[in-house]
Amino acid sequence: MSTLRSLTALIVEPQSGMRANLHNMLNLCGITKIDHAVSSGTAIRPLKNKSYDLIICEYDLGEGQDGQQLLEDLRHNKLIPLWTIFIIVTAERAYEKVVSAAELAPNDYILKPFTADNLLDRIARAIEKRTAFLPAYHLMEHGNLLEAIDICRAGEAKYPRYAIDFLRLRAELHVILGEAAEAEKIYQELLQTKAVAWARLGLAKTLFMQGEYGDAEALLQTLVEESSKYMDAYDWLAKTHEAMDQLPKAKEVLNNAVAISPHAVRRLRKLGDIALETGDVDTAEKSFQKVVTKAKYSEFRDPEDHVRLVRTLVKKGDTQQASSVIRDMEKSLGNLEKTPACRALSSALVQKELGNDDKVAEELAAAVAACRDTAGISNDLRMELARNCLEHAFDNGAAEVMRDVMSNAADDAAMSKAMNVFEKAGKKELAETVVKESRRQVVDLVSSGAEKARQGDYQGAVQLMTAAVHKLPDNPQVVFNAAVAVLKYLENIGWEGKLGDQVKVYIESARRLDPNNPRLVPLTELYQNILKKYGVKPPGAN
Repeated sequence: MSTLRSLTALIVEPQSGMRANLHNMLNLCGITKIDHAVSSGTAIRPLKNKSYDLIICEYDLGEGQDGQQLLEDLRHNKLIPLWTIFIIVTAERAYEKVVSAAELAPNDYILKPFTADNLLDRIARAIEKRTAFLPAYHLMEHGNLLEAIDICRAGEAKYPRYAIDFLRLRAELHVILGEAAEAEKIYQELLQTKAVAWARLGLAKTLFMQGEYGDAEALLQTLVEESSKYMDAYDWLAKTHEAMDQLPKAKEVLNNAVAISPHAVRRLRKLGDIALETGDVDTAEKSFQKVVTKAKYSEFRDPEDHVRLVRTLVKKGDTQQASSVIRDMEKSLGNLEKTPACRALSSALVQKELGNDDKVAEELAAAVAACRDTAGISNDLRMELARNCLEHAFDNGAAEVMRDVMSNAADDAAMSKAMNVFEKAGKKELAETVVKESRRQVVDLVSSGAEKARQGDYQGAVQLMTAAVHKLPDNPQVVFNAAVAVLKYLENIGWEGKLGDQVKVYIESARRLDPNNPRLVPLTELYQNILKKYGVKPPGAN
């Protein structure tokens, strides 16, 4: 096929002989621009800097991640665009296990043994479908979700064989936009024609978004009973139980899910968190131990997982094992920015259990200092640090840490959770003071950025708001105004590719954090107008 000659491909296969066979097969298909990787780690490194049209990945990658886990990492961390075709190669004996527990499905599976003609047929089918969806994907990549919805409507008529897929994508776009009622109508329409599991799951999501937890719970419960290996349904059922303050039920659901699909790190982490909150230390320890073990093969390791395990071991009274986990963190993750804060808090927890108050105070002070200029530390870890500061009369440290937590609160629920840290420690007045300071911090940041833009200092506005997002990535007001600052710079100074990519991320974050914000539509329209002004085409567009 002549259309395949321009495609770029990545083969992820640990066996040299199979790599050569796949390479030759792709050559026979007309694909010559081919790179190789022998593991998930060696695949992720080039993908951070280069995109491919096609990835052919062996399921069994040996020690570390398998092909399905690699796909989940790539999509979760947005390292591959929507139009990248991902095909998993697997032995027949593993096929049922791979397909049944797949969290994020690849474009296709191909069973060994197969011929070049088999592979060509699968690639051709995937390319044909991608061509139909490419206009919508390009619009989505550039944040123009409303126009992408219109393209989906047109696609339903233009490509009847993909009508269901276009309906599904249109519903998912409404969900992203926070338009749960619109998405619900589409899922109800789909269910009238075919009771597919993903449509029922989509309907449950829209019910959840509208606060109809009881109806969502009933639908999800039925779904997991009838489709016992549909893993997303378990996650949403657990999430619904959690929203209804039914943590033991949420833990049970996640336990069942882990028994079916034991390798999903994010689910294991969630199970550990809920188990620890419900006092089930044994389950928490097992879960966090698996997270730490499995994550060491990922390029996206997080030292906060070690802190979770340390907390659990300390609660169990096993300070010796907790200290060993801290040493492992220092050795294997010492190069990461978050590690000093995580190490100091972990050490403080161990010293607290050992009764070394002076050492606890020293480590808490080190953790607070490390948090000061470190991005990416979760609000949960900061709140754990603040709780320990308050327990040891280090109120100033707690206030400093919680000021950023409250400034970074995405909604009222997050702010209430932060307030609860002070109230449980009997520090309600301190909480009220920190709330006022956090709100002032956000107002001052946003006002300063807006003032610089009004004065024509567009570069200064971008620098200030970029730093603000770095510090407060979950505050919708900060993220929204950072997007405005970058757009004003591009509109008045000129197009810069790096800033163009940056503002796209800001718009996506603002939509995720506050999907019902009415100012998102004009913001997106301004972005689209700037692209047209400078003749900038979406990635992958001809």
